[in-house]
Amino acid sequence: MPLVVSEHLAIPDEELEWKFIRSSGPGGQNVNKVASAVQLRFLLPQNTSLPAAVRSRLRRLAGQRLVDDGSILLSARNERSQEQNRRAALERLADLVRAALIEPKIRKKTRPTRASKERRIDTKKRRAGTKRQRSGRGWD
Repeated sequence: MPLVVSEHLAIPDEELEWKFIRSSGPGGQNVNKVASAVQLRFLLPQNTSLPAAVRSRLRRLAGQRLVDDGSILLSARNERSQEQNRRAALERLADLVRAALIEPKIRKKTRPTRASKERRIDTKKRRAGTKRQRSGRGWD
């Protein structure tokens, strides 16, 4: 079943690799025998469902989760059951892809208006006058 990121985008199962490992933390003796921690590898180089711009933003957003081969490695070990950890890892990947889908706004250069320049100069003059009055000159 593919990972549905948005109503227009889904990541197929072929681009996801699962690995199950033993987890630390709560669980008692269960921790020693059940591989409940999950490592989810999203094979970004083989990805065909995401546009190129989204893939490059995803690489930047992944940070340290980006592995040498170009894939993204997410691990989930907070829950006691493997199924809950699987869901947590999938949700984290979906959140990461959703964040990469948002196209950043391009900043347009603007220049300060004449009125804003004049206000700035007036404020500076007023402040300088206040400081000049505080000086101890002329008290002799």
